[in-house]
Formats: sequence, C-alpha cells, structure tokens
Amino acid sequence: QVQLVESGGGLVQAGGSLRLSCAASEGTLSSHATGWFRQAPGKEREFVAAISWSGGTTYYGDSVKGRFTISRDNNKNTVYLQMNSLEPEDTAVYYCAARHLRPAYYNKAESYTYWGQGTQVTVSS
Repeated sequence: QVQLVESGGGLVQAGGSLRLSCAASEGTLSSHATGWFRQAPGKEREFVAAISWSGGTTYYGDSVKGRFTISRDNNKNTVYLQMNSLEPEDTAVYYCAARHLRPAYYNKAESYTYWGQGTQVTVSS
C-alpha cells in the first residue's frame, strides 16, 4: 500500500516555473513506476509525464515535451516534476500516480493503482 502526497503547486505568471513533488507518506515509492496527470475544469484527465521505477526511462505528453522534466530520488522516496515556460493552458489540478514496477501503459490513467489528492497549478497570462 502506498499513499501519495503532492506538493509544490501554486500561482505563477506565464513563462515562470514550478516544481511539483510527489512523496510517499506510507510505503515506498522506489519500486513503483510513477506518473503525473492533470485535469482542467471541464476537461478529461491528461497524461503529463511518467518515469520508470529505476528512473532510467521517462515519457512525456506532447503538450509538455521540452518544457517539463520528470525525475526521482528513490533515497528520498520522492518524484519531481519540474515545469518551465509555463503557459495558461497548463492550469489544472496535477495528480501523481504510482504502479508497482511498471504499468501496462505509462500514459494511461487506468494503468496506475495509487493516486494522490492533487495539487492546483494556476498560470496567469
């Protein structure tokens, strides 16, 4: 059993940066592939980024490639999402999700077992 807690969201101007963290308050995240998804009001949940349990492989949604970077520190039981060059379209609630070892599809929400409560990111123009 893994309980995930996201942090680092907030209000930022367009062009700015934020770093989100996903920590395991219970259990260990080090043996879990971890992904970030986001959901804006009235829209479907969207894949943002994912990282293998070892950190050796990363995946990104098309809308964030080149701007966002996912990483992990298994010693700290934490996964990060560095978000640069933020745009108003990035405004959403960001969720982290985890699946032991690897999900069937890194970019599919239904492939993940554990979810955090989400953190709000708001980008003003």
